[in-house]
Amino acid sequence: MKGFSRRPLVTAMMLSGSLLVGGCMVGPDYQRPPLDMPSVYKEPAATDPAFVNLDWWELFADQRLDALIEEALAYNRDLGVAISRIEEAAAILRIERANQYPFIDAAAGAGRSSPSRNILPTAETESSYFFNGAASFEVDLWGKLRRSTEAARADLLSTEASARNVTISLIAAVATTYFQLLDLDDRLRISVRTLQSREDALEIIKERYAKGTVPELDVNQAEIEAADAQASVAAFERSVRQTENALSVLVGSRPRLIERGEALARQTLPVEVPAGLPLTLLERRPDIVTAEQQLAAETARIGVARALRLPSLSLTASFGYASRDLSDLVEGDSESWGVFGDILAPIFNAGQLKSVEEAQRQRAEQARLGYEQAVLNGLRDVDDSLTGLRTSRAEYIARQRQLEAARTAARLSRARYDGGLVSYLEVLDSDRSLFQAELLESQTRQQQLSAVVGLYRALGGGWPAAQAQ
Repeated sequence: MKGFSRRPLVTAMMLSGSLLVGGCMVGPDYQRPPLDMPSVYKEPAATDPAFVNLDWWELFADQRLDALIEEALAYNRDLGVAISRIEEAAAILRIERANQYPFIDAAAGAGRSSPSRNILPTAETESSYFFNGAASFEVDLWGKLRRSTEAARADLLSTEASARNVTISLIAAVATTYFQLLDLDDRLRISVRTLQSREDALEIIKERYAKGTVPELDVNQAEIEAADAQASVAAFERSVRQTENALSVLVGSRPRLIERGEALARQTLPVEVPAGLPLTLLERRPDIVTAEQQLAAETARIGVARALRLPSLSLTASFGYASRDLSDLVEGDSESWGVFGDILAPIFNAGQLKSVEEAQRQRAEQARLGYEQAVLNGLRDVDDSLTGLRTSRAEYIARQRQLEAARTAARLSRARYDGGLVSYLEVLDSDRSLFQAELLESQTRQQQLSAVVGLYRALGGGWPAAQAQ
């Protein structure tokens, strides 16, 4: 079997190509652009690395909120799409990496044939057998294939960061919507209680009017205030239902009733909310990570575009057997083989390939500007969130004082009116102030809780520890 002595030629040809894989890589290597990062935030904040990657929503100690977030992480469709995109990007990376290796194919066949004896009277039935192996390999002279793999790897990291961003945004949306629902529950209860109080007051005033002790104007004014409270009840009922529907969709279910946990006023606020140093945003905020990996991918593709303007070398080799007799298939005389090397060098293309490279450089420039903008947006987001958290606490304290004063004023005004010292207008004014103070106190409490959620989201520290590993 003389043919086996020639197979080392094929192997040597493929190995010689493999040795050339480590050639130079054209195009720039990625380096993070210099950034003007502040040393501290304008707003004061505590630093606690222990909060990074914690299931931070559990700090609110509301089991219903925990259950809703777990349901959203399991069934939300947008998050499912983001996870599927990770798998897609990983497959694309494997495709690009495979291009760096030889492709080997094999084919085998057998057949019998007999020409028409009317045309060829001496024709006989013949058999044929063959087995062929073929290998092809593109020598990565200029790093084109390695740059393509580098870009695909950055795309994968970008997609993973995007999925984390979807996760953080989803968790924040569920928590914020849940707190909004609790706030609407409170405001609905306040409206129902106010409506009942005003209807009771209306009946009393009607009785007094019938006795001639109060004018008809007092009746009309009481009816106006009762109708206003009734309209508020209807409006908040509508908002509660719509918010439940929105929360249902977030957790991946059809519209349904949402179970509540702790009331809004009993929700736990974390004692300290970590902010860390601004530089940690570059590693913690997934939108910034996404933008940076997109920049890395576009930078790597400059090398791919540059390599297209340079000569390329492809190697092919084949080895096989063909025979009319199966018993002679692997004999030396049945052997066939070939080794080829092809060089392709672009000579004239009217500047097309040069323009391809320039277009890619501009895409990389756009990605750089997008990354820098993402950093600026992140810094602004954190500072806005810190400001919102600080001011919402101060606002809530002020609303509590306002509510306490409004209750006292309403009680005194009612007593003065019953004693005949003031007109009903003073009672109405005090009652309106109390109603608004109660609504605002609940709303401000919700805004304070939502500000905590917003800060965690802005810091990029809000993904489950299991997904962050």
